[in-house]
Amino acid sequence: MLALLRLLLLAVFFLLVCVLGSLFCLLRPFHANHVYRFSHLFAAFAPMLGIKIKVEGSEHLPKGNAVFIGNHQSTWDLFTASKAVRPGTVTVGKKSLVWIPFFGPLYWLTGNILIDRKNSSKAKGTIDQTAKRIREEHLSVWLFPEGTRSYGRGLLPFKTGAFHTAIAAGVPIVPIAVSSLDNIRLNKWNNGEVVVRYLPVIETQNLNKSDARELTERCHQLMSQTLGELNGAVAQKGSE
Repeated sequence: MLALLRLLLLAVFFLLVCVLGSLFCLLRPFHANHVYRFSHLFAAFAPMLGIKIKVEGSEHLPKGNAVFIGNHQSTWDLFTASKAVRPGTVTVGKKSLVWIPFFGPLYWLTGNILIDRKNSSKAKGTIDQTAKRIREEHLSVWLFPEGTRSYGRGLLPFKTGAFHTAIAAGVPIVPIAVSSLDNIRLNKWNNGEVVVRYLPVIETQNLNKSDARELTERCHQLMSQTLGELNGAVAQKGSE
């Protein structure tokens, strides 16, 4: 019964946000703060799912723009990791997202960067385009370097695109670790706490494209270690 009620509430909430949000965005399409506003609106629904979100490490946030990288777990990212999105931040997503009913138009109108993942020959052009927007529009960009959802398989290997982008734009990287979402169930009244942690900034100004691989591995190791700590702490707290 609880799962059914939540599904109904979620469907109504999702439709209202997407439809009314798209109409709102038509007044100021592609505004730099649209993604921030709607991300936090989705995160505000988390308590209805029995999820408590705790954000840590805000002292690590840089004053200027950056490339944010986070672990990509499941659809629940939309209601949890979204709490960490900062003003002036957009995401990079595949063009096919535009065709998702209701959500697609909102994703496009909020100013996210759309790429063609099926065409690998355009990869460098996408990196250059994203880096140019970061520099010229003073944007920050959120990327999932795993490239796909992990669905409980742990932190997957990182692709290098996010790191080439940060180096090309000359902006720092801010890793964001989100504790496990594997135990979230619609039929559970209390789905516990999800910890979202900003890690210390990693500078890229003195790096070049040949350093991207080492930077990728360094960030993967750092996030993997942090996720182990977060998941252990959350599990211990849940058992108390």
